[in-house]
Amino acid sequence: MNSIRTRLIAILIGTTGLVWLSAVIWIYASTQAEVERVLDARLAEAARMVNSLLTDQRIAIGVAQGAAVSAALQAGSNPSSYGRQLSCQIWSLSGALIARSTGAPDARLTKAKQGFSENEINGEIWRVYSIENAELGVSVMIGDSLGVRERLVGDVIKGLLLPATIIFPFLGGLIWLSVKRGLRPLSDMARTLSSRKASDLRPLPISDMPDEIAPAVDALNSLFKRVDAARERERSFTAFAAHELRTPLAGLKTQAQIALGSADAEVHANALRQIATGVDRTGRLVKQLLDLALLEASEAEPSPTNESISSLVQTVIAEQQALASRCGVAIRIELGDGKTKAWIEPHFLMLALRNLLENSISHSPKGGTIVCSSAKDGTDVRIMIEDEGPGIPEEELPRATERFFRGRNKTEIGSGLGLAIAQLAIERLGGSLELMNRDPRGLSANVSIPARVTGDWACS
Repeated sequence: MNSIRTRLIAILIGTTGLVWLSAVIWIYASTQAEVERVLDARLAEAARMVNSLLTDQRIAIGVAQGAAVSAALQAGSNPSSYGRQLSCQIWSLSGALIARSTGAPDARLTKAKQGFSENEINGEIWRVYSIENAELGVSVMIGDSLGVRERLVGDVIKGLLLPATIIFPFLGGLIWLSVKRGLRPLSDMARTLSSRKASDLRPLPISDMPDEIAPAVDALNSLFKRVDAARERERSFTAFAAHELRTPLAGLKTQAQIALGSADAEVHANALRQIATGVDRTGRLVKQLLDLALLEASEAEPSPTNESISSLVQTVIAEQQALASRCGVAIRIELGDGKTKAWIEPHFLMLALRNLLENSISHSPKGGTIVCSSAKDGTDVRIMIEDEGPGIPEEELPRATERFFRGRNKTEIGSGLGLAIAQLAIERLGGSLELMNRDPRGLSANVSIPARVTGDWACS
């Protein structure tokens, strides 16, 4: 049963039926107890009345007075449709039947001398109230059949069940209509969503939504917003990537045509150098695009391992040493004793440091020095990469980590993705990246990651 509507209808009908059944059982029990109380009081009253008439001699004691006893019992009572009325017997204390009412059984109603008792006569259970009159030497017994009482209670219950049987189908129909109307907002929302185009990511209206559906609509709207943002990033990514790739590819084609069309050795050699530079730039751009796509596609939580921070930094520096040598830049390492480890995703940290270091190398002047250091800052671990380049103009610092943003101090091989990749990778680690200009010149990139670390940091 996967339908919410069917479940609700079944639950409501079942609950209503259970409540109604419980009410019937409670009414049956209470009615039976009340009937017992009222009819027992009637028995006692009738017995006392007959005993009083006998005592006052308004009824003569004798077998021939059975009709008078019946008349006395009927006086003041209304005939009913429940068969035999109260039955009365008057027995002498010696055990002889003196008188009985019309319809009373011939057998003695009870052997009890006083009060209430029950006795079976000819397969029928009788409820009897008896009074012993020692002065007159008689015992007055008034009884009625328990079967009559049960039929009375049964008729009351039938009076309840008959309307219920007729009303229940109408009640079921009303429940079905109520549930259908109550779930209409869900149906309306489903129709709205099914009629939308795949590109329509507008938020659903929430002003008239019931409180129970509003959280689901909020979640859907939040999902639409995230999907729209992801699609916008993809569109921007595709547009910028196409633009950035078009320029070096066009340059490569031009330089190749120059090399093919020129017989001058110097021009030929210069064109080949330009082609090599263009290939390097295009290769770096493609690699950064792949790194960025990998970071954005990986939405799962990182799988941290216990890694040595110093080892990871030294590995990245070793990878970039060749580039630094070609650019005439020195890299100085200040990473302490190398014993500190941290629970991190090593690929993310290395990706961030690699792009930061490449950015510093490409902007450092020939003969410049880059310092890579680390420190423990309260509950965080900091890794700092400081260069001697021109830095970033203060007005451009807020946009420095935007994708494809290239400021005034851009380089020939830059694509505007390095700092954006570093920022995204560090955010995936739960850390932060801070860029600051140095005095008198240069840029400091400070990476801060949570201190899920053991050991002590030491800076030389």
